[in-house]
Amino acid sequence: MTNEELKIKLAEILPTATIEEAAEIGPGWITVNVEPIEWLAFAQQLRKEEALHFNFLFCLTCIDWKTHLTMVYHLRSTIFHHNIVVKAKLDRDKPAIETVSHIWRTAEFHEREVYEMFGVDFLNHPDLRLLILPDGWEGKNPMRKDFEDPVNMIRL
Repeated sequence: MTNEELKIKLAEILPTATIEEAAEIGPGWITVNVEPIEWLAFAQQLRKEEALHFNFLFCLTCIDWKTHLTMVYHLRSTIFHHNIVVKAKLDRDKPAIETVSHIWRTAEFHEREVYEMFGVDFLNHPDLRLLILPDGWEGKNPMRKDFEDPVNMIRL
């Protein structure tokens, strides 16, 4: 499937998404911007649709833009060898999005990391707790740009 065919197929699955080639990532990468409320159903389609078969979530992270947070998912089809990036803009004050850990098992670990570092609530996650930080760091979110560490005087 060519990138043009892939963009057409993605638009058929989720007509409300904005789809673009992501030159900054590298040639051949497509970025799909979705609303958080649409993410779970779209993710299920990406995994199950035979023509797409995105069976590998190899990166999941978050970006703090000071005004909002953006979830970023990198997906690959190991059968068809195509890649996409899916982004969802979240409310900075109460960031929440559905978990996809039941669709891609690698998400379980990555979502826990984003939860503790950025404070994103992954709805229906099976084990949403701190992953790296010690007890007492709940809710401190050290990767947020407004995080202040009085001991090390870190300010972004």
